[in-house]
Amino acid sequence: MDLQQKIIGELKVKPSIDPKEEIRISVDFLKEYMEAHDFFNGFVLGISGGQDSTLVGKLAQIAVDELNKSHGTNKYTFIAVRLPYGKQRDSKDVDDALKFIQPSLTYEVNIKPAVDASVASLEKAGVKISDFTKGNEKARERMKAQYSIAAMNGCVVLGTDHAAEALTGFFTKYGDGASDVVPIFRLNKRQGRKLLQELGCPEHLYKKVPTADLEDDRPMLADEVALGVTYEDIDDYLEGKQVSETAKNTIEALYRKSEHKRHLPVSVFDDFWK
Repeated sequence: MDLQQKIIGELKVKPSIDPKEEIRISVDFLKEYMEAHDFFNGFVLGISGGQDSTLVGKLAQIAVDELNKSHGTNKYTFIAVRLPYGKQRDSKDVDDALKFIQPSLTYEVNIKPAVDASVASLEKAGVKISDFTKGNEKARERMKAQYSIAAMNGCVVLGTDHAAEALTGFFTKYGDGASDVVPIFRLNKRQGRKLLQELGCPEHLYKKVPTADLEDDRPMLADEVALGVTYEDIDDYLEGKQVSETAKNTIEALYRKSEHKRHLPVSVFDDFWK
C-alpha cells in the first residue's frame, strides 16, 4: 500500500459523496452522542465566519433541534461563540454565519486581553515569542474559552477538523485541534462545501478564501499560501486522484512533519513514532 492509500484509509475519505447522506450521517452522529451521554446538554463551537465552523455549527443546530423535538424538551442547546482578537476584520461573515445557523445561544469573548497578558507574562520571564507562536496563543485561548463555556453549560466542545486539515496538520495543537467531537472529520474541503450548498448556506461563506488569520504580521494569510499547496490538490489527493509530483511531495512532507499532531501524548508503551 502506498502512502496516498494509507492516508486515505486513515482519514476515511470517500472518493465521492452524496451531500444529503453525509449531512444525515453527521447529524445522527451528534444526536447519538448526546443520547449516549445524557449528562450533557448540548454543544459549544467557536464561529469564525469561515466554511468549516459554519458547517459544523449548522449541523449541531439541526441535531439539537431534532433532539428537542423528538424528546419533547428544551434541554439540548447549541452555543455559538464569537471569539475575536480585538476587532475582527471579517466580522460581517460571522454575522452572516450566525444568521444562517440560528444558534440556540450566542456568546462573544474577546480574547485580546488574555492573549496579550500571556505574551507579556512570557516576555517578563525572558521568553519573547514570535508572531507565529502568538498566533498559536490565540488559537489556544479560543479553545480555552470554549471549554470554560462548555463546563458552565454542561456541554461538549465541537471541533471543525476535516481530512484536508488533518492530512496537513494545519491546526494548532491543543488549540483548534483540541475538541471532544469532530463531526466532519471524514470530509475534505470540497465535500464540506457541497454540504453547505445542500443546506442553503450563503454562497460567499463557502466560497470565501480559507484563512486561519492568526498572524498580526500577515493578516488574513490564505491557508493555501501558508501550506504551499492548494486545497484542490489536497482534495484530489484525498480522493485517490493523481496530482502533480510537486503537489504530491508537498502534501506528503506536510503529513510526515505533522504526524505528532494526530496522536495522543506518547508513552513508553507506544512505538508508532519510531
